[in-house]
Amino acid sequence: MANLRTIALLALPNAQLLDVAGPLDVFAEANRQAGRPVYELRIIAVSAGHVRSSSGVRLLADQTIDQPLPRLDTLLIAGAPNAPEFMPAPRLIDWLKKVLSQTRRYGSVCTGVFVLAKTGLLDDRRVTTHWAVAERLARDFPKVKVEADAIHVRDGRLRTAAGVTAGLDLALALIEEDLGRELALRVSSQLVMYFRRTGGQMQFSRQAQAIPAGRSAIQAVQRWIAAHLDENHHLEILARRLNLGPRHFSRLFKSEVGVTPAQWILQARIHSARQMLESAEPPKEVAARCGFTDVDTFRRAFVRIVGTTPAEYRKRHLVLVDA
Repeated sequence: MANLRTIALLALPNAQLLDVAGPLDVFAEANRQAGRPVYELRIIAVSAGHVRSSSGVRLLADQTIDQPLPRLDTLLIAGAPNAPEFMPAPRLIDWLKKVLSQTRRYGSVCTGVFVLAKTGLLDDRRVTTHWAVAERLARDFPKVKVEADAIHVRDGRLRTAAGVTAGLDLALALIEEDLGRELALRVSSQLVMYFRRTGGQMQFSRQAQAIPAGRSAIQAVQRWIAAHLDENHHLEILARRLNLGPRHFSRLFKSEVGVTPAQWILQARIHSARQMLESAEPPKEVAARCGFTDVDTFRRAFVRIVGTTPAEYRKRHLVLVDA
């Protein structure tokens, strides 16, 4: 059929089910909204038989990498909890290099990017992945340019999505590329999903929790800071708690904890602020209780660390409590 685009999801063993089914459902809805077949959807597996997903549900792929494949428009590699450790067989690497050279677009959802990175095709390319493994991706593949906060990233023919549900956002962006904004808006409306998310994925991250670390004396200072976030934490005041000079204390703190005292204090304040906002406390009160000089300073720091405003974060992450 003319203009029919074949979209394939490569499902590795232990694939995250939503990484596969989520994007496919978005493309299927585009077919319905268009009133005609626009996308032909396929699941590809490495080997014959069912693919057992990370949830235990089994997927029956349309074909394996050993079978003849029609020319693909787009190939996406679904993530899996074990994808960072997964070692692709040489035949899979060879297959990917061959197929991707002939594919209009290619990319990954969530941790599927690790498999792509092992082909060497991501060197000097901009990508994203789940926030929890972004640092590992950058460390394991130093030539890859990791954008840890992005929901999805476009770099030439390459498309990568952040964690799990971001695969839906990526699929919607691809539909907008192919079929226009109006149809993509109809798809997002039908699926009850945001057409554009506010902020990046770091608003969902829990990595920046300021957990006490280092030797016991340093941890004691950290616990004191966390219990008195609204107080003055000048370096000289903290150093006196250990009977040290400010420069010595600063060097010791960074050596033991990995960040400067000022960075740790900001992490602690933002972490506490997030908890308060999730419990419905207003941003102005949160700013004061967490030690920010004013609400504007709090807002700027929150946006820089979390990627969205305190008010927007509060609205989206509010914990509902029964009356």
